[in-house]
Amino acid sequence: MRFDVVTLFPELFGVHLAHGVTRRAFESKQVDLRLWPLRDFAEDAYRRVDDRPYGGGPGMVLLAEPLERALAAVAAERGEAPPVFAFGPAGRRIDQPLVRELASGAGAVLLCGRYEGIDQRVIDRHVTMELSLGDFVLSGGEIAAIALLDAVARLQEGVLNDERSSRDESFENGLLEGPHYSRPELLIAADGTRRAVPAVLLGGHHAQIERWRRERSLELTARRRPELIAAARAAGKLDAVDEQFLRSLGL
Repeated sequence: MRFDVVTLFPELFGVHLAHGVTRRAFESKQVDLRLWPLRDFAEDAYRRVDDRPYGGGPGMVLLAEPLERALAAVAAERGEAPPVFAFGPAGRRIDQPLVRELASGAGAVLLCGRYEGIDQRVIDRHVTMELSLGDFVLSGGEIAAIALLDAVARLQEGVLNDERSSRDESFENGLLEGPHYSRPELLIAADGTRRAVPAVLLGGHHAQIERWRRERSLELTARRRPELIAAARAAGKLDAVDEQFLRSLGL
């Protein structure tokens, strides 16, 4: 798949491409990432890509004409007009089902806004979908684009050492993932507090371990994100044993 990123700050993507397990996806071109610096498409001597908004008000708006030229250049190189995603507070919140859909697709153009946003005419003419990380404000779309690319890249075959890592984690089955433990078996803190790994994880009984993990997942989700329990219930993802356990919690 191929992602083309139109951005004022292409250098923000460099560290992400070179580090962590997801770098394998970019190095192998499983996720082919192309960066398009927006200022390359400005035509005046100052390489201006923003200006004050019509009607007054604070801030600056990314100009339509450089964006139009950048998107045309991307389409010409790709030989097609790919879907275009822009990032903003009005967009669909990015979730795991969307990430899974994109991870099996052909890619897209990621349009990273800045300042007060993008000239609406570009959004109306070109943007297939607006996306959001959540109900908070960022300085630009680059961080959201990096988050999306990371989520998509880690689902590519061979990127994670163990394919179960992506199948068993939070949101894959509609629930939050439960707690994990590692060495030492007994942790003695500086104040003398002693905390042991739950005994069930040390017994080697796989069915009991899986049930314990399921119950911890259910409990955490019910306490922190009860709306996910309701959604899992509606989707038929909870069985009678799950429901009995939730009732035992008073949830």
